This record gives sequence, C-alpha cells and structure tokens, in this order.
Amino acid sequence: MSSKKNHQGKARQNTVTKGIKKEYSYMPYLLTVIVFTVLIVFFSLFHKIDDSEVGIMTVYKSPTCGCCNKWIDHLKSNGFKVRPINTVDMQTIKREKNIPIQLKSCHTAVINGYVIEGHVPADDILKLLSEKRSVAGLSVPNMPMGSPGMEGNRKDNYKVYEFDQVGNYGVINKY
Repeated sequence: MSSKKNHQGKARQNTVTKGIKKEYSYMPYLLTVIVFTVLIVFFSLFHKIDDSEVGIMTVYKSPTCGCCNKWIDHLKSNGFKVRPINTVDMQTIKREKNIPIQLKSCHTAVINGYVIEGHVPADDILKLLSEKRSVAGLSVPNMPMGSPGMEGNRKDNYKVYEFDQVGNYGVINKY
C-alpha cells in the first residue's frame, strides 16, 4: 500500500490496494431495483382483484372523479363498507361486467355478485340485496343532477334500471 504525507506530516492512504484500484459498483443495486419494478408491474397488470367479497362494495372509478367520491360517501353514510379502486381503464371494467351500452355511467361497483352502475341510490341497492333478485345489477345511466353524488342547485328526474347478463333491462324506480 502506498502512502504519502499530507501537509501535517500524517500518512494518508490512496484508494489503491496492492496495485488494484477499488471501484464501487452500483450494478447489483440497479439490477435489484429493475427486478422489483418488473415484478410490481407484472402483478399489477395480471392480478385480478377479488370483487366478490360478501358485504363489501368494490367501486371502480377514475382517480380524478369527484362525483364518484361523493357517491362513495353516500354509500358509507348508508352503512356500506366500500373498497374504492382507481383505474384509468373503465371501459374494460364495464365490458367485463356486461353493462349494456345504454346504461353506462361514470363508475362501476360490485357487491355480493351484483353490478351497480352509476349513481344508484343506496335504498335501491339495499332493496336489491334484501330481495336477492335474479338480475345482474342496477344502473342510473349518465350522471343526472340530483342523484347521489351529483347533488347541486338543480335536480333532474332520473330512473333506476335493473339489467340481466344478456342486455335486457327495465325501470324499477323513478326519482
């Protein structure tokens, strides 16, 4: 090991040990970060969320939608346990849940095997769950003002629809 004297006469060591210069490699750390990133992306893309947990409503919504969050507050204030899932691919969710095109709205929820599309009032959902009807779900199409989560200075008339797996639907309530 070579040494030189500094200005105070003390020996200082170079980074050379027995003729081999020490180099610090970040490659193992970089490789670890890359592997973990790939695993996280893989599991987030291919892991299906189990939205069939009894008694908990899974709500798929855009991360930027304020009315969806207000509807979730409406559900919670009516006793529902809610698990919100932010997604930018709502069309895939709606396609997977077989929602008729005429009944689509902004958010899609699932509870006890039923699909709830849009700003459906909690009372209609509770009635569906208690009656255990043979339908795929309920919908309030579009985003009518005055529906839960869409409160404001105007109140539009709107309808609640039930629908089946093959696209048939009918009105079950009017507001």
